[in-house]
Amino acid sequence: MAEIKKIATRDSYGATLRELGAEHEDIIVLDADLSGSTRTGVFAKAFPDRFINCGIAEADMICVSGGLSTMGFVPFCSSFAMFLTGRAYEQIRNTIGYPELNVKLCASHAGLSVGEDGASHQCCEDFALMRNIPGMVVMSPADDVEARAAVRAAYAHKGPVYIRLGRAAVPVVFDENNFEFAIGKAQVLRPGKDVAILATGLMVERALQAAEQLSLAGIDARVIDVCTIKPLDEEVILSAAAECGGLITCEEHSIVGGLGEAVASLTAEKLPTRVRRIGVEDVYGVSGPWKDVLDLFGLNAAHITAVAHELTGK
Repeated sequence: MAEIKKIATRDSYGATLRELGAEHEDIIVLDADLSGSTRTGVFAKAFPDRFINCGIAEADMICVSGGLSTMGFVPFCSSFAMFLTGRAYEQIRNTIGYPELNVKLCASHAGLSVGEDGASHQCCEDFALMRNIPGMVVMSPADDVEARAAVRAAYAHKGPVYIRLGRAAVPVVFDENNFEFAIGKAQVLRPGKDVAILATGLMVERALQAAEQLSLAGIDARVIDVCTIKPLDEEVILSAAAECGGLITCEEHSIVGGLGEAVASLTAEKLPTRVRRIGVEDVYGVSGPWKDVLDLFGLNAAHITAVAHELTGK
């Protein structure tokens, strides 16, 4: 059996930035002294005159990017998720969000998969922070193919965008030759009627694994890739709520303020259904090999399968 190709979405980001830079002269990239890790260094090497290292000063970086956007540039700002969304939240809210500036925020090293860096760097609150900013688009691509498409869609979109990127190399789920992407559109990757598993980011591949395991037990699981956390694809989610026995959300994020809470709020208001949220249970992360940390917090196919058995009663 051929080995599954694995690529970190931060690598996808760097490669796509370089491609876009060659296509569009209005792109300018800013980084907070982490260009080697965020992969913006790939762009900096190709277009040094359009790259700004702002140093360890995320708040300043956001303000500089806001000013550049008013001059006709399309700034892409990068840092670790913890620093970009946490340290610079006020500047993102007031300098980028409030005036609806055309700035793209692309954060790497998000979630528990930062691994050994531990709780201080394992940002599991970024969806919640960015979702709360009016007009902010929030995306979390599952693999290399989707990450490349999300970065291109962010450039084309007029207004603020937040994209979460990962440190770890993850399996490529999508076929780039048969892939369509649009902001705000979820994708049904596998049909099913007994339960629907809605996953985002690296949890998409784990959801597909769980669906395979569930099929062996006679449980027909629908798998939905929710790359765009905001705006949410209400049509696809409500269809799943109407046609399946329940919904399971899966995210490498706190269950407070993330995909699960967004889905639960939507269904509670428009089509009440049973929802189970799989994510980080209102606790901080721990240091360790990233796969072990995910397993410790139940972010794996085995836990998704167990929750599906409980939800369906099968």
